[in-house]
Amino acid sequence: MPQVVLVGAGHTHIQVLRHWMMHPDPAVEATLVVDTPIAVYSGMAPGLVAGQYERHELEIDAVPLARRAGVRVVLAPCTGIEATNRRVLVEGREPLPFDVASFDVGSTVAGLELPGVREHAVPTRPINRLAAAISGRIEAVTRLQPNVVVVGSGAGGIELAFCIDARLRGLGLEPRITIVEAGNRILPGYHPALARRIGAAARERDLRTLVDTTVAAVDEDCVRIEDGRRLDSDLTFWVTGAAALPIFRGSDLPLCDRGFARTRPTLQVEGHDHIFAVGDCATLIDQPNRPRAGVYAVRMGPYLIENLERLKTGQRLRRYRPQDDFLALLNLGDGRAAGAKWGAAFEGRWVMRLKDRIDRRFMERFQALDPEGAALPAFGAMRAGPDAHGANGEPQSTRMFCGGCAAKVGPDRLSRALARAGLDARPKAEGDQIILDIGTPDDAVAYRTPAGDRIVASLDAFSAFTDDPWLVGRVAAVNACSDLHATGVTPRFAQAIVTLPHEADGETAEELLIQVLAGARAALDPEGVLLLGGHTNTGPELVVGFHVEGASEDGHDLLLKSRVRPGDALVLTKPLGSGVLLAADRMGLCPGRWLRACFASMQTSNRCAMEAARRAGVTAATDVSGFGLAGHLGEMAQASGVNLEVYVDALPALPGALEVLGRGERSTSHDQNTRLPVEVERLAAPGPRLELVFDPQTAGGLVAAVPPKRADSLVRDLQNNGLQAASIIARARAARSRNPVLILA
Repeated sequence: MPQVVLVGAGHTHIQVLRHWMMHPDPAVEATLVVDTPIAVYSGMAPGLVAGQYERHELEIDAVPLARRAGVRVVLAPCTGIEATNRRVLVEGREPLPFDVASFDVGSTVAGLELPGVREHAVPTRPINRLAAAISGRIEAVTRLQPNVVVVGSGAGGIELAFCIDARLRGLGLEPRITIVEAGNRILPGYHPALARRIGAAARERDLRTLVDTTVAAVDEDCVRIEDGRRLDSDLTFWVTGAAALPIFRGSDLPLCDRGFARTRPTLQVEGHDHIFAVGDCATLIDQPNRPRAGVYAVRMGPYLIENLERLKTGQRLRRYRPQDDFLALLNLGDGRAAGAKWGAAFEGRWVMRLKDRIDRRFMERFQALDPEGAALPAFGAMRAGPDAHGANGEPQSTRMFCGGCAAKVGPDRLSRALARAGLDARPKAEGDQIILDIGTPDDAVAYRTPAGDRIVASLDAFSAFTDDPWLVGRVAAVNACSDLHATGVTPRFAQAIVTLPHEADGETAEELLIQVLAGARAALDPEGVLLLGGHTNTGPELVVGFHVEGASEDGHDLLLKSRVRPGDALVLTKPLGSGVLLAADRMGLCPGRWLRACFASMQTSNRCAMEAARRAGVTAATDVSGFGLAGHLGEMAQASGVNLEVYVDALPALPGALEVLGRGERSTSHDQNTRLPVEVERLAAPGPRLELVFDPQTAGGLVAAVPPKRADSLVRDLQNNGLQAASIIARARAARSRNPVLILA
């Protein structure tokens, strides 16, 4: 399959994703690379500043769009491109090869290198950073008559000046707004009629404009002009036009003198027919002075969609020509807007209603989920996956099997199978050599060598939980090492076992293996774990696993599930919910911000948690994986002969996990995790927090049993080392009978 890599989720690329969602192309394998999953629609950003919109109303989450389009997602910053070698460089990862690449990464603001600008001004690009910063900056304004300076009088600067004025006045303040422009008039590049109307509106609102004025520096309380003047400023916005991001710097792409990629009218980079660049990151060689406005990026969408298809089929590509005259609509923040078309300028509340209607219709096409992660009406029945569309192209709902540790056999069936196979008891003849084996409930095996060394080892493998092989390899390595961490042993050596999909032939299989092993080394190398070798084969899907080994100084120093004592407090080191979030993601129902937090937790090694447990004198521990918290606590209760009372309301959850559980979404192994060999008393009220205890975890945290007087200090130690979710989640009680009970209270 041709490998297509989209870098960035700007106004053009989100149209490509939507097109592929509605018209899937099984002949293309596509990857989206984004440093943040949220794209902010620039047309509504001034309205956010004015307080007319909530932040979620102008955010487009690229992840559910990509999932529905069958596009792989890599949540990491792109750092560059090797055009000749056809490789996209990604921070901290193996480069991604491509046959065709497209860049829609936007731009930053010019002049950030001037003294004080980065420290004291609010830049308006990238737009998502403005959206994140604006509320905090406005709340920090305390003076009744604050001075606000807006540097730059393009469309963005004008809208920002009017909208911040309206916002502050709505808070009962009396702002004094100054617009600073280096050129000889405001709104350079726009029709003079619109500039005159905006000038009149500025005088009406008492907004001061300074033209032919160049800023030299920005201080905390003022803006300094080159001629020595000083403009008092409590809040400074930097809206000075676009500057190129460093992504192309040092690459073999041709760049204009301002650092933007040079593109032909077909949107292809000059001299590189297999690379496209669109939106603000590119300069059309036949339109070098074209303003960088979102309207052009939106209009490029259909051209890029068609040209990607034509390039694949060998047809002649379409030429994009920017419209000479477009409908310009500027939000004045007070319920009015000004506009211009065909040389005529107009203003009024009806103009703002028109702008709002156009903007909201645009957003409706691309917002798949609401702020709580529920599918919006236009996307409600549409699920991700190979069967997401029927033969007639209509969206269909599909149930997909989960990967990761959620793909394990359930605890009830596993225990019965081991018993019937005669593997539930330790072999008598080997008793002197064996410390831990399949007859014990612990997370690893341990044995003595003839030389007396105590080896602790574990084997763990799972099918891919996402379509990013690098991430699968890294999380699989973290997960495998966690079994040793749970016994208090540091892993030292590893071997890999990788099953590659049957359909991955030749170079594709090679690249897939490279990505998996590179991801694994990203987890193993920092901890000094040597990857010695392994085994590969082929099968229906990608499966990644590791055999890991370490040495125990004393066979009695292991952390065992059987050493929980009545009165012990149980501390959980990571939040729960990865199973249901990964299940939702496979169906395109997990917002990118939730998925990013989930992936970050899964990539966090348990070594730090193990070391903290050792410092606290912990003697009993387990990791939380495919059987869910209830399954692993049940094993501890049975092995130790104690009742465990779980504080359901105290369980830490990953962002979004409770919301998704509350809507009825479940991992495919959730139900089997409710059938436990241990007796369970459900005293807690039914609901998502109760269901959280059965959610299967991939690369979950540790549960450590600690004497109650040391529990709080252990939690503080864990939190001080970056495990902010660490919490006391259960207490051990003396069992009232021979049959321990797991109490969910």
